[in-house]
Amino acid sequence: MSEEPVLKTLLRLLKSDKPAPRSARRRLSIDIADSAVYTIGDVHGCYDQLLELEGMITEDAAKLPGKKLIIMLGDYIDRGPASAQVIEHLLHKPHADFQRICLTGNHDIAMLDYLEGRLSLSGWWHMGANSTLLSYGIDVERLRLIHRTPQMLDDTIRASIPHRHKQFLRHLPIMIDAGSFLFAHAGIRPTLSLKDQKDDDLVSIRSEFFENAHLLRQWVVHGHTPIETPRQEGRRFNLDTAAFSTGKLSALRLWQKKGRVFST
Repeated sequence: MSEEPVLKTLLRLLKSDKPAPRSARRRLSIDIADSAVYTIGDVHGCYDQLLELEGMITEDAAKLPGKKLIIMLGDYIDRGPASAQVIEHLLHKPHADFQRICLTGNHDIAMLDYLEGRLSLSGWWHMGANSTLLSYGIDVERLRLIHRTPQMLDDTIRASIPHRHKQFLRHLPIMIDAGSFLFAHAGIRPTLSLKDQKDDDLVSIRSEFFENAHLLRQWVVHGHTPIETPRQEGRRFNLDTAAFSTGKLSALRLWQKKGRVFST
């Protein structure tokens, strides 16, 4: 084979605008034996409720000795009115007495997929993208009147999201193994070992998780599936109380092998 066709092929590949595939998300292992752990469910752009719930947590934690940890279960964006404000808030350190770990949810991954070209705007739109973009001051319907092509529209939207917010979305871990407890946005596939769990399942699973929950070896704290009240079923605990429609954002405190629920 001559060098010229090979060179042309390499140049074509270098010029390709095909988006990079998703990177595998980090999985963390931590020790929470000496900590008061507060796990917060799906926020979905409900900034006011997040501040209110954090106030309740701070007041409660002041009565407890030792380390304090907040675990966020993902889905910080879409549907609610203030997604940009939620992300900006989570980029800053929590109250001095706390550490915080933010996990990723399927909505957060969808936003990043759109920003990095793996998902169309319409693919993200049906998940609640309009409210997220409005929180950044982006009026898509107005932009459609200005831009002649979908690519121009996408370029404008993607350039309008702060780089630090994109980095936040890129670097969110997807699971925390904490010994007797496991934290993930949606749950796990109980028939598989932790090392064999797929990222897509950890942020999107429902029926396979619920129907096989009797096989769980750890307590799994999760969100993703909206319910009216935080609820334990077997070895799983669901904290998604649909804050964007109910005004109720919920948290579970784990301390000295006991649990307590807080809701706005």
